[in-house]
Amino acid sequence: MKSQFNIYKFTKVLLSCSAILMIGSCQRDLNELQQATNPVNGDVFIDGFSPGLQYAAFGGSVPDAFDTDKNTTYNNSAQSMKFAVPDVNDPNGSYAGGAFFTSTPRDLSSFNTLSFWIKATQPANIDVIGFGTDLGENKYQASLSALPVNTNWKKVYIPIPDASKLKAAKGMFYLSEGPENNRGYTFWIDDVKFENVGTIGNAQASIFKGEDKVINSFTGVNNNVDDIAAIFNLPNGINQTVNVSPYYFTYNSSDPTVATVNDKGVVTTVGAGTSKITASLGNSLAKGSLTINCVGAYLAAPVPTQDASKVISIFSDQYTNVPVDYYNGYYAPYQTTQSADFTVNNDHVLNYTNFNFVGIQFSKPTINASSMTNFHMDIYMPQSLPSGASFSVQLIDWGADGAYGGGDDTSSTKTYSAPFLAGQKWVSIDIPFSSLSGLASRKHLGQIILSGANISNFYTDNVYLYNN
Repeated sequence: MKSQFNIYKFTKVLLSCSAILMIGSCQRDLNELQQATNPVNGDVFIDGFSPGLQYAAFGGSVPDAFDTDKNTTYNNSAQSMKFAVPDVNDPNGSYAGGAFFTSTPRDLSSFNTLSFWIKATQPANIDVIGFGTDLGENKYQASLSALPVNTNWKKVYIPIPDASKLKAAKGMFYLSEGPENNRGYTFWIDDVKFENVGTIGNAQASIFKGEDKVINSFTGVNNNVDDIAAIFNLPNGINQTVNVSPYYFTYNSSDPTVATVNDKGVVTTVGAGTSKITASLGNSLAKGSLTINCVGAYLAAPVPTQDASKVISIFSDQYTNVPVDYYNGYYAPYQTTQSADFTVNNDHVLNYTNFNFVGIQFSKPTINASSMTNFHMDIYMPQSLPSGASFSVQLIDWGADGAYGGGDDTSSTKTYSAPFLAGQKWVSIDIPFSSLSGLASRKHLGQIILSGANISNFYTDNVYLYNN
């Protein structure tokens, strides 16, 4: 295959989860690569591979899904990139995908976008396509999701979120695409290059979906700056959303004695008080923020003492948990409950906010609790208990058909209020199955529904069934 290319060379590499096989490459002394300035070269694929460019197929993809094509090209170029997407259940791989990278860094700081032309044998949506995958840290990835293509050549722009970060870039281009409606197809890409387009507007960046988020926290808790986005106005007038790596942003904490934030956007609560986390993309302040109210050290839930051999655990670090579909079903449109789960001192805690009700489901398989005698969970409400507050636990068995709503479902509910229910302390709820008269069977438990009144926020840990 290499004999087809008389000007540029490339190396195909197959990535696996544990190793990378490099063909036709060699190691160089690191000091040799540390140049005062890296070469400025925005060409990726112009009539062929640019100097030093290599290709790596992603693990699980069809290894030879990528090739070059001299017949289907944009504007009569010498050759294009061709990607053959497999059908579903192809024994050679489930998708087409890989990365184009260089071993010698390039200075891309004078460009503001990656551009290319693309067409396909049919209308389709490319799952992910972008740049910044370099087989290393992949720190500065930027990409588009579900890029629409059709049988006509189309020019695509992927703006660089902050070009000043790309003075030593190695990840030039990457993509991943699976079958459309279970069937494979072919698409071509040509004239791939970084360039400086003056008509691309400045980014409108946001974190936390542009919302000003407020959370209660404890020392030692980590939170991530997430729901990151950057929107650019393209030369064609379209506002394009770009998936952005958190490393492109610069973060700030209004009080580092309360919370610190690293360059990956990991926020660590370190002391009591209040701190506001903000972010900037280049010189522009991103919309959205995170305000942390830290009350001090975290008080862990009581450590369970039940013998593990007599426990079916749904959520606890003390036991091995059974498979759980979800800890928050997000039942639209009536549920308002959101999740803000956290980890402190390696202890995982479920945190439900804006609470009205929430479902925990385990259907694959359902739980046979016929040998269990009790249900247990620990809850903690960080606020003082409001007047009229109540908390209910509903256990649901799906019956012999093992399916929700099959006509043989049964359930029973226990409701708690003050003085048993209390704020700012852990409350252990322990329910004997013998007290759940409405639960006709517990051989096919499938759901736990938690609901409440006048409770906006609570933590929970150690959710399990046990034999007493």
